[in-house]
Amino acid sequence: MIVWLNGTFGAGKTTTSAELVRLIPEAHFFDPEQVGIMLRHATGLPKVEDFQDWALWRTLVVETVTRLAGQLGGVLVLAQTVLVEDYWQEIRAGLETAGIPLHHFVLHADRATLVRRIEGDPQLPPSWRLDHLTAYQDALPWLSREARIVDTTHLPPTGVAAHIAAAVTPDRT
Repeated sequence: MIVWLNGTFGAGKTTTSAELVRLIPEAHFFDPEQVGIMLRHATGLPKVEDFQDWALWRTLVVETVTRLAGQLGGVLVLAQTVLVEDYWQEIRAGLETAGIPLHHFVLHADRATLVRRIEGDPQLPPSWRLDHLTAYQDALPWLSREARIVDTTHLPPTGVAAHIAAAVTPDRT
């Protein structure tokens, strides 16, 4: 089973992922962004602003996740923002073809909370992440159709993770 955490920067995907791996027995984490980072080192690929624009990234994410799920078993938790509906459809279709159950969640927070979280994160400069808030808002209608929305505005990551864990493993006590 795959639990995919989507949402914009500052929504809590990374922190919630770590909590989910702690909460769900036999859960493992994989960051699809690493596939994009790997591809950035390849020469000859067309220049793109976002590695998700490469069809190769989407193909390799599906292949990597499929093989990891087969190798590791259990639950594979992924945290990756995907805001282009066609890209998500391609990834989802690939995972469905592989026969892997997929649970898609969007971690959401109000804009003021996102801005505060992004500006308060010392690890990355906020400008690039702040620039993507509008793209996230624009994607929210299709994301709402494709995923379960979890509002993280007033819920700590442990609470978000507990909510998601209960949704994907309902027999868990």
